[in-house]
Amino acid sequence: MYEEKVKVRYSEMDFGLALKPSAVLNFFQDMASENAENLGFGYSYITPKHLAWYLLKYRIEFFKYPVGLYNLTLKTQPRGYNKIFAFRDFEIWNGNECLAKAASCWSLVDINSGKPVSVADALDGNPLMPPYQKQDEDLAFQKIKLPDKIDIEKTFEIRYDDIDVNQHTNNCNYIIWAFEPLSLEFRSSHCIKNIDLVFKKEIKFGNTVLSQIEIADNNRTVHVLKNVQTGEDLCFINVEWNQRQI
Repeated sequence: MYEEKVKVRYSEMDFGLALKPSAVLNFFQDMASENAENLGFGYSYITPKHLAWYLLKYRIEFFKYPVGLYNLTLKTQPRGYNKIFAFRDFEIWNGNECLAKAASCWSLVDINSGKPVSVADALDGNPLMPPYQKQDEDLAFQKIKLPDKIDIEKTFEIRYDDIDVNQHTNNCNYIIWAFEPLSLEFRSSHCIKNIDLVFKKEIKFGNTVLSQIEIADNNRTVHVLKNVQTGEDLCFINVEWNQRQI
């Protein structure tokens, strides 16, 4: 288990001092990249092989959403691989209290062909990425039921600063686009309880995103992101919300 102390900055909080969801995903992504690099299957190892790690999905469960906290401990560990998928877990701690746990699923993709490759073959049997073994306490990825109706929607143009090192939009932007159509009243009075994200497609500079939301009930929303130019689905998100304690 790799862990890191994080000092939460004001730029990573909303006006109610709650940690921004995009900051959570940025923390996870940066930790995953650094840990993978230290273990020998990160950016410097896979890039010469013309490979890239693609994030496929998250399941994140918050036991207590981080509000008004400036010092957190983040933990992560690779959980291993099956034929074409690799798995990684995360935890967020405040002192001795676990605030959240997350499970994630990734694939290694050939940059030239765009097709996934065997993780075992690509990593040449690196013992620090063993075959995946399920544990009783593992979080379960949930299937997302797509909206029956669209209640609100909004469009966004892809900016240069949205582009990451792989020359497509950083996946942390997806949650920003997904939540932006929600009202200020809703966002300021709710915090995430559980969230499932499924990343379907990348999008690049010059395209436009359509963010659609179904308000399934008072405590659940379903989000779909689409590429306006191609009509392709980019991301599906299901969120269960808690009332924020003011």
